[in-house]
Amino acid sequence: MTSLGLYLTKKSVNRALVSRRTRISQARLSQLSSNKSTKLRAEELYLIALAIDVDPGELLKEVYKDLKLPKEC
Repeated sequence: MTSLGLYLTKKSVNRALVSRRTRISQARLSQLSSNKSTKLRAEELYLIALAIDVDPGELLKEVYKDLKLPKEC
């Protein structure tokens, strides 16, 4: 499961409702939630945040919390 999938599950988000509000297909939401190789586009993240009534910055931080800058040489 992806970070987005874990976040949506933790928040008990109704994915069918998110799909209707954002016009992101349920199949795409399923890919974004379960397949780590699927790339989340910025506009998708923003629309999902609006649909579940959370700050887009909060969702961004949660989804990419493990992303770090590379160490300098």
